[in-house]
Amino acid sequence: MLTITQALHDQIVAHARADHPDEACGVIAGPAGGGRPERFIPMLNAARSPTFYEFDSTDLLKLYREMDDRDEEPVVIYHSHTATEAYPSRTDISYANEPGAHYVLVSTAECGNDEGPVQFRSFRIVDGEVTEEEVKVVEAY
Repeated sequence: MLTITQALHDQIVAHARADHPDEACGVIAGPAGGGRPERFIPMLNAARSPTFYEFDSTDLLKLYREMDDRDEEPVVIYHSHTATEAYPSRTDISYANEPGAHYVLVSTAECGNDEGPVQFRSFRIVDGEVTEEEVKVVEAY
C-alpha cells in the first residue's frame, strides 16, 4: 500500500494538469529504507510528448547524487497519461528499474488542464510484473 499525504497527492495532480497535453513526470524522495514519500521533485519531461515521458539524463544524475547526499531514495516515481487510463504501458514497464519504488500514474484524459476528475493509481513493477496497490491519502504522517 502507498500512504501519501494530501499535499503530495495534490502536487502530483497539479503537475499533471499543468503539463497536459504532455506527460508530466517526477519523483518523491524519502529517507533511505523508510518507504515514506516526503520530498516532491517535479522533473522536466525531456521528450515533451503527450504519449511518452523521459527524464533528462543530466537532471536524473543530479537528482540521484542529491538523494545520495541526503540519504534518500526514490519512494514514488510518477508520471501522467494524457489520453489513456492510469495504467503502466509496455514502455513504462520496460523502464521501471526501481523495484522498491511505488509507480504512480495520473490520468488527465477526462479533465486535461482543468479541475475535474483524474485517475490516481499506484503500482509496484518488479521484473516486468505489474501489481496495483491501494493508495491511502492522509493529512499528515
